[in-house]
Amino acid sequence: MRLFVGLDVSLAKTAICVISEHGKIVKEAQVASEPEALASWIAEQHGSIAAIGLEAGPLSQWLHRGLAEAGLDVVLMETRQVKGALKAMPIKTDRRDAEGIARLLHLGWFRPVHCKSVSAQEVRTVLGARKAVQQGMIALEMSLRGLLRNFGLKVGAISRGQFEHRIRELTVGNRMLEAATEPMLRARASLRRELAELERCVRQLAQDDSACHRLMSMPGIGAVVALTFRSAIDDPARFTSSKKVGPWVGLTPSRNQSGERDVSGGITKAGDVSLRRALCQAATVMMNRGCSTWLGTWAAQIARRRGRKRAMVALARRIGVILHRIWVDGTTFQIEAPVIPQEV
Repeated sequence: MRLFVGLDVSLAKTAICVISEHGKIVKEAQVASEPEALASWIAEQHGSIAAIGLEAGPLSQWLHRGLAEAGLDVVLMETRQVKGALKAMPIKTDRRDAEGIARLLHLGWFRPVHCKSVSAQEVRTVLGARKAVQQGMIALEMSLRGLLRNFGLKVGAISRGQFEHRIRELTVGNRMLEAATEPMLRARASLRRELAELERCVRQLAQDDSACHRLMSMPGIGAVVALTFRSAIDDPARFTSSKKVGPWVGLTPSRNQSGERDVSGGITKAGDVSLRRALCQAATVMMNRGCSTWLGTWAAQIARRRGRKRAMVALARRIGVILHRIWVDGTTFQIEAPVIPQEV
């Protein structure tokens, strides 16, 4: 008997539902969210394990890797699709979610998600740490501005290097304000030092990677964008065509069609959020800094016809396609427009 196993993963426990090839529930249980415990429980089941499915999430890739190393056929399922299907259930529990995942697996109505390699996850961890420290520093700066604004003390437009001096200049002579701002300034200085160290680490990682070095040959692509692209794609061979990168990142227009109604809306915003933001930032840099490339000229022409926002999205989508092709072909970006050979 072929069995389909659905796993609903939480931090401590994982709800398991096993259904047969005829759609009948065979067994349900809760097991610790550890690869060894899950593999041991599944191995005890009587029958042939056809597939094991779990929703993509924070613990999913670690569990996927552990179960795959144990020789089990496990698949990651796209979160948005699973969530949309499970919303049809009037009562939501871990047990019912595991059953829903198992039935999606049995029907084949799911979209598999690539499980990233350990190296890609490590790079994403460094990038995530950099972003967290950067956001913490910005939050402190905004808090300092807000606290002083209550007293009519305006920081104004100031560079990061002069920010601390400006705060002390405004609070000098007021013991209460000095007592309030000094700890925040020390915390900001510490975060700034850690951010500089992480920036050096990110630049070094990009320089040591040959693929990132080629990706950075495109104007507007720095170390952060290159590493974000490389760690998000992970394996370029999983895209049969470079044109599929745009829809995967969620940079293609959405569409809602039913009967006489056919509406094209904004972008789908599917896929990797960090990569989509990185590509949009790269497109904005290329458009605003006037990079003299054929790609920048192409985006400027779209901006004149359709507006800057649409041009930015179109440019971000095309940047993703070109970066994937650079990675696959082992080439660098061509500043001049590429010449397409004509058939004789």
